[in-house]
Amino acid sequence: MALAIFDLDNTLIAGDSDYLWGEFLVQKGYVDADSFAETNAGFYEDYKKGCLDIYAYQRFALKPLSEQTMETLNEWHQQFMVEFIEPIILPKALELVEKHKQQGDDIMIVTATNTFITRPIGLRFGIETLLGTEGEIKDGRYTGEIAGTPTFQEGKVIRLNEWLRENGKTLSGSYFYSDSHNDLPLLKLVDYPIVVDGDDKLLAYAESNNWPAMSLR
Repeated sequence: MALAIFDLDNTLIAGDSDYLWGEFLVQKGYVDADSFAETNAGFYEDYKKGCLDIYAYQRFALKPLSEQTMETLNEWHQQFMVEFIEPIILPKALELVEKHKQQGDDIMIVTATNTFITRPIGLRFGIETLLGTEGEIKDGRYTGEIAGTPTFQEGKVIRLNEWLRENGKTLSGSYFYSDSHNDLPLLKLVDYPIVVDGDDKLLAYAESNNWPAMSLR
């Protein structure tokens, strides 16, 4: 039984859930529109360039969560799923996940986006195991700080290795599907790295290393 690992944003879905959550907050008037949208867009550009300060970004992303109760946040997320996520779920991605399930593989998502945003999306794909950046929670509310290692670049490898040890699993025969050059540390670790709708940097690396590339769009 092999491990099939998926990135989420721009891999299983045709967009970036982290960025779209910011767009949702702006559209609904839950944050100051001008300043939040500009900062959100700037961080997204840094991500695409591979120079994102993950700690600065996550504090920015987690701050709105810290200002609301869990009940309110869950209501917001239900709206977000319907309006922003359902339209970008890729039928071919659902089929690919199902294919690995039929093969008897263990399925998981490893994403840099925080788990408040991503865990419900993973469940929409029928994937219960998800590693993402964890927001610190105290007394039933987000504090705005990060808990543990953020799952970004080398952080994905660190967190995955922790999970493997805790669950008695190995990477023998493992797959990892991703669109982003930020995921090269983990792509290099698995037996079967597969580029999905890759960015230019990742496609160039894949071509020079004879990695397969595909599209789910």
